[in-house]
Amino acid sequence: MAELPEKPIVYIVSDSIGDTAEFVVKAVASQFDSGNVDLRRVPFVDDKKQIRAIFKEAIECNAIIAYTLVVPELRKAMEEEAAVHAISTADILGSLMEAFSRVTCKEPYMEPGRVRQLDEQYFRRVAAVEFAVKHDDGKDPRGLLSAEVVLIGISRTSKTPLSMYLAHQGIMVANLPLVPEVELPEEIYWIPPEKIVGLIIHPRQLREIRQERLKALGLGSDADYVNVERIEEELTYARRVMKKLGCTVFDVSNKAVEEVANRIIQIIKGGQRS
Repeated sequence: MAELPEKPIVYIVSDSIGDTAEFVVKAVASQFDSGNVDLRRVPFVDDKKQIRAIFKEAIECNAIIAYTLVVPELRKAMEEEAAVHAISTADILGSLMEAFSRVTCKEPYMEPGRVRQLDEQYFRRVAAVEFAVKHDDGKDPRGLLSAEVVLIGISRTSKTPLSMYLAHQGIMVANLPLVPEVELPEEIYWIPPEKIVGLIIHPRQLREIRQERLKALGLGSDADYVNVERIEEELTYARRVMKKLGCTVFDVSNKAVEEVANRIIQIIKGGQRS
């Protein structure tokens, strides 16, 4: 029998990068005052020969093998080697996957690295939200060129709520207000029309929305901001800009943010333009 090591040696074997197994091993080792454990990570295992080689090394140093293998052939190879050799092994994912399968009545994907894929999706959403905040309401027009979609429209046409909803789907969104008296940034003309979405709304509904906005701010309702003629003027200007840009136009009147956002997502993913 191999000589006992001064400190526990654990081989971390994974068909991905092995972060999950290492975290679990460290947590367990801390319960045995073995924070000084010798971890030997073997990531991206994709061959039965690698598994046999790992067992050969582990036997020589009386090590433990902790593994997170999801590819069925590799899991079987690990189980067969463990049955032959007197080596302590720990299948970190196996029993929990079986439990999930029993409860959900579904089979696991058996794809290495899915946790990392989910993490990448999470960080993309975070980056998209940060991008949307940074490029909300026309701030930093240079960012328009980096956006996956640019929303344009006059005030209170749901540009910001739509931007945030889309950002939480991992989409890089910028939005630009259309004001007749304010010249558009030249960057808007450099963007392909299919990346721009114009938002319009029925003037009567827009007036009601703006009145509520002024009320929330403690302001009177006699401002030019809620004047019907002014609203019509803004909408006429917006339509003219959208026609010039050749972009898709959505009427957001009486529509939920989710409904409009899903139509925009269809465009981004190659759906039909309206």
